[in-house]
Amino acid sequence: MNDTRNRILDVALDVLGHSPDAGMGDIAAAAGVVRRTVYGHFPSRTDLVRTLARRAVEEIAAVLAEVNASEGAAEAVWVDFIARVWPLTRRYRVLLVLRRGEYGEEIHALLGPVDKTLADLVERGQESEVFGRHLPAEILSQVAYAAVFAIAEYDLSRGTLGARAATITSLLILGVPEARADALVGTRQ
Repeated sequence: MNDTRNRILDVALDVLGHSPDAGMGDIAAAAGVVRRTVYGHFPSRTDLVRTLARRAVEEIAAVLAEVNASEGAAEAVWVDFIARVWPLTRRYRVLLVLRRGEYGEEIHALLGPVDKTLADLVERGQESEVFGRHLPAEILSQVAYAAVFAIAEYDLSRGTLGARAATITSLLILGVPEARADALVGTRQ
């Protein structure tokens, strides 16, 4: 039963990633099950999206907690975080679209702890003068993080940029000079 549920979730990510307005029938067909099976695991589309959002938040939060636990320099923690979260950005990119729609409030609430931790990391970088102060930490962290997802979205269809470009771009948004950003990323990605 868990295998079927997980397969439905994996397929739903793919289907919704290509068509955010896809219905439960589309997801069922792509998963090779009947609609009743999907509804047996997820009573509504909202429940399905909520489950996807929780799964994404748990994975992203775990990565962030692990890299943040190193208590390294803010810029190094950011680089490690983006390198490790890059595969997840491609997997969960649909949440950005869904976050702007009818599920926005709920997804925002679920992502609240991740957003807070990222803002704290950026504030730490601002205090140590490695990140710019051109925006408040809460906004700056969101803009830099959103750029990573935007690059992941572009890269998914074209495959030309990758994690290195996303990391350097986000560091530039954070106010890290280009030469320093390039050196930080180095050969890590």
